[in-house]
Amino acid sequence: MIDKKIAIIGLGYVGLPLARLFATKYAVVGFDINKKRVAELMSGTDSTLEVSDESLQSVLLEQSTKEKGLFCTDSIDSIKDCNYYIITVPTPVDKNNRPVLTPLIKASETVGKVLKKGDIVIYESTVYPGATEEECIPVLEKISGLEFNKDFYAGYSPERINPGDKEHTVEKILKVTSGSTKEIGEKVDDLYKSVIIAGTHLAPTIKVAEAAKVIENSQRDINIAFVNELAKIFGLMNINTHDVLEAAGTKWNFLPFKPGLVGGHCIGVDPYYLAQKAQEYGYHPEIILAGRRLNDSMGNYVASEVVKLMINEDINVKNAEILVLGITFKENCPDVRNTKAVDVISALKEYGTNVTIFDPWAKVEDVKNEYNLDSVKDLPNKKFDAIVLTVSHNEFINLDFESIKKEKSIIYDVKNILPESIKNKTL
Repeated sequence: MIDKKIAIIGLGYVGLPLARLFATKYAVVGFDINKKRVAELMSGTDSTLEVSDESLQSVLLEQSTKEKGLFCTDSIDSIKDCNYYIITVPTPVDKNNRPVLTPLIKASETVGKVLKKGDIVIYESTVYPGATEEECIPVLEKISGLEFNKDFYAGYSPERINPGDKEHTVEKILKVTSGSTKEIGEKVDDLYKSVIIAGTHLAPTIKVAEAAKVIENSQRDINIAFVNELAKIFGLMNINTHDVLEAAGTKWNFLPFKPGLVGGHCIGVDPYYLAQKAQEYGYHPEIILAGRRLNDSMGNYVASEVVKLMINEDINVKNAEILVLGITFKENCPDVRNTKAVDVISALKEYGTNVTIFDPWAKVEDVKNEYNLDSVKDLPNKKFDAIVLTVSHNEFINLDFESIKKEKSIIYDVKNILPESIKNKTL
């Protein structure tokens, strides 16, 4: 099909898998302002590990053409002849948990410079309801000089990528779609339907699609906050929370959530987008923000539990050597964005301990750039007073803990993946 040429703006965890998928049927140009990232992808390698080298290389083109395949670039000239523009840039929050739309606005400015009559711009980035039409469309109109829903059109199809998940890949996750008019909604839906084998759901408006996305992760956040609160309560009662959840889970309609550190670029962020918009309408959300506050408190809670265990075992806390296993935001994935393992590390350091961060998945330079922390990819040849497992990487399950723990030491398993015989406590 040469009537559609697609530009994917942003080649990260969301954009690259989508570009690779569309490239199996269409001519696709992947655009990213990061020259290093573009060069890496054009060499046939994806450092995020979301797309295998083999599958990336199978669709790569050496230059932009009208034939199916993927060409990656940082040159705006290479996306001028596209007629579908799909924006997949991050939407983070600032240190005060306020939505940061800067990447989205910048991407809209880029597209606005090449926008032509008849083009369709589709947003995938998570936003609050109304953001696409209120914040992004005016930028496209201003930069392009074109009129919305007359000269160009828009759609919204929220990303549902689960980083590190090799089972639920982009084509296997049902896609919500929408358009700025009924006809455009159908066009956007048909586009995604042509590659998403799980099918699509065409929402009646862009705002509905935006709202659907932002509540998906807010719902999950609230449910995890509930079991995190249970973990705190049962911890005081000396009851194993996981045993309780296993027993309760025998009822057919009990929801299978587990306690843990809730970070990442979605669950730890999206509730703030909804809360911000609600407050603009004069409504102060209680449950959403309460859940977020509780989940944000878990790093300090874990650190305090570790210190209590050390004191009970007569281990000196000050200058104690502590090994933290994992700094990515989830297991078997190199993504360190908004990881709550950092909260555990920061709190442990406040107690005067020496923390060593071991993560075979995280890039050392990413950890340094993002958090100014030093991490290692190989297990240090030393023994520790305390070991805290914060991320359930496969590599940690069969570690020889006897070789790295001191004679008097504790092991705290946040993820409950280690045998009961070797750990002192779990969350």
